[in-house]
Amino acid sequence: MSRLQGKTIIITGASSGLGMEIAKQSAAEGASVVLLARRLDRLKEIKEELTRTFSTDVFIYSIDISRKEEVECVFDEILKTVASVDVLVNNAGFGVFNEAHEAKWEEIESMFQVNVLGLIACTQMILPHMKTRRSGHIINIASQAGKMATPKSSVYAATKHAVLGYTNSLRMEMARDGVQVTAVNPGPIATEFFTTADPSGSYEKNVARWMLKPEKVASEVVKAMNTNKREVNLPKWMNAGSVLYTLFPRVVERLGRKAFFKK
Repeated sequence: MSRLQGKTIIITGASSGLGMEIAKQSAAEGASVVLLARRLDRLKEIKEELTRTFSTDVFIYSIDISRKEEVECVFDEILKTVASVDVLVNNAGFGVFNEAHEAKWEEIESMFQVNVLGLIACTQMILPHMKTRRSGHIINIASQAGKMATPKSSVYAATKHAVLGYTNSLRMEMARDGVQVTAVNPGPIATEFFTTADPSGSYEKNVARWMLKPEKVASEVVKAMNTNKREVNLPKWMNAGSVLYTLFPRVVERLGRKAFFKK
């Protein structure tokens, strides 16, 4: 029997890409899944597919996690509907790649509202439940950009640095309550993310050979569920670059500057 059999997993940003793949693989392991996203029509399609394919419960909620009142309302409803929540995957997020002087203020605000404040709002709604039960798992989808910033992604990188800071602090706090906290730091993933981040398609074309498959990343996330995994870093060679950057930032910035500008 799978260790996820009978568990309940909430996934934000579940209407496409990585979130959708995490939902599929969790359901395949016998977990009940609670899928959150703005696109209710897409969530309905995914629910129909999952309930047809797997014998498990699927709950869907339309939500804009940048709106705290919506987060509070939806999570209150979830906690009334399901007996317990075992895993929260904070996957919702987006980026826009621009040089710092070109970044539009509304996009800056929106990235912080979704990537940081929305993640914190969802987490805060579930923490009392997990603390009371003295079990649970928070998985925050961050990014290699949160470890090593590059040109043309200053704001996006700043949001992911914030996610890692929050995650690392939360992990130490929640250890007292038996709740696991994991950061997932993927490199570029072949999803709809780049439709918004890079409408020109140039970055996606330049890094196509290194693009991660969402199925692979989802598999690593699902493997980490209900374990004490501190971080999931993909691909390993890119994470090695992040480690080198921590140790030798000036050297990496000088040698890698030309490659970094390829987005």
